[in-house]
Amino acid sequence: MASKSSTSPAFLFSIILALVVGINGGGISVYWGQNGNEGTLADTCASGNYKFVNLAFLCVFGNGQIPVINLAGHCDPSSGGCTGLSSEIKSCQARGVKVILSIGGGAGSYYLTSAEDARQVATYLWNNFLGGHSSSRPLGDAVLDGIDFDIEGGTSQHWDDLARYLSAYSSRGKKVYLTAAPQCPYPDAWVGGALQTGLFDYVWVQFYNNPPCEYSSGSGFEDAWKQWTSIQAGKIFLGLPAAPDAAGNGFIPASDLTSKVLPVIKGSAKYGGVMLWSKYYDDQTGYSSAINCSV
Repeated sequence: MASKSSTSPAFLFSIILALVVGINGGGISVYWGQNGNEGTLADTCASGNYKFVNLAFLCVFGNGQIPVINLAGHCDPSSGGCTGLSSEIKSCQARGVKVILSIGGGAGSYYLTSAEDARQVATYLWNNFLGGHSSSRPLGDAVLDGIDFDIEGGTSQHWDDLARYLSAYSSRGKKVYLTAAPQCPYPDAWVGGALQTGLFDYVWVQFYNNPPCEYSSGSGFEDAWKQWTSIQAGKIFLGLPAAPDAAGNGFIPASDLTSKVLPVIKGSAKYGGVMLWSKYYDDQTGYSSAINCSV
């Protein structure tokens, strides 16, 4: 006769934890495009480390300005030199990686003067990077997956209008994903109003260069994370520098992230993963490879 076995509380807890981690398993989002020494877009996606690649940046637009995309040393869009990225974008998408155009950035000239200005920018983005048509698509005929709002200057006005106009294009077939990269102090000074629309699918919050809500601040970090995961949005990502010199401060060693930080934040149903700035710095440290299995 078989003996009756008892299941230990520790074993049950490990099963529950595994289920929770499985349910809230996340991915890594990375910014690519601001350093010509970070490898190709195709190789970035082929690494298997990333679920999202943000092309950085469309740094001039709005107020009637001729839009300008700056991909640093990778290619020169003014001469049509970036259209070759089309095949690389498609290879990324074939691997299940979403490729998103990031608008804004830390340097540039961008702002919206009215709802009509926002509509015109949305039309430009649709025709030149998304599912529309234009004779001058900077990245060729590849259809990007969405638009990332990395707004760090200009004004805080009409980003909500831009989000609504872009979201409306999803009704034409392929979904237009909306993402944003706000600073961790809540609400974000630039896109706080846009995020209130509830239209954003992924929000990768910059938990760096903002000491009051960085992980090193203790309770400030946990309070900020709880605040961000309470907003109306799809998934929230923990935005981090991929190397100590990738930002002024806020770097978390990979071992600390996997052992101390992720076990805490993955308890949120809105946890989406980790965002890294940037591919170039990730190459220097191997950060994404070190954390990938834990994210």
